[in-house]
Amino acid sequence: MKRTTALVASLVLAPMVLLAQKTSFDYDKTANFSAFKTYALKDGTKVGDPLVDKRITAAIETELAAKGLTPSDTPDVTVVYHIAFDKKQDITAYSTGGYYGGYGYRYGGGWGGMSTTDVRVNEITVGTLVIDVADAKKKEMVWRGMGVKEVDVQAKAEKREKNINNAVKKILKDFPPKPKT
Repeated sequence: MKRTTALVASLVLAPMVLLAQKTSFDYDKTANFSAFKTYALKDGTKVGDPLVDKRITAAIETELAAKGLTPSDTPDVTVVYHIAFDKKQDITAYSTGGYYGGYGYRYGGGWGGMSTTDVRVNEITVGTLVIDVADAKKKEMVWRGMGVKEVDVQAKAEKREKNINNAVKKILKDFPPKPKT
């Protein structure tokens, strides 16, 4: 019974895990992040959909403003985003039928039934958003954040905007990095 419950729980929770955004970041430990007060957003690898590109830009500007950075023509840092999409296969398998009684197959008894396994292969779109921050004076990258998540290509405009805002917020969560003490 515990096995069946665990199997059902894993099948129910698996889609939630697949939809969770994975983020990471890296940075130059010698960079003086406290000196960065202004930024300029430059072109990187855009989505190609002007509405989505505009949402990404707005989300980045909102998060940088929340961190105390202001836009400038002579910035301390240059911020660039890159986006890429990839098709992946999501394989789901589950079994039906085949029951071994109330005490499980180890204890004998029980009765059998026909057991079948159903396998489904779905193609999903996975998006990767990278946000780079470079020291404008040294022309060197000082921070990179990355987020990877399944993209709902059928989402309505409001949901897309919410997803983009959440993604950018999560990616920039650790910018600037906290000083090690």
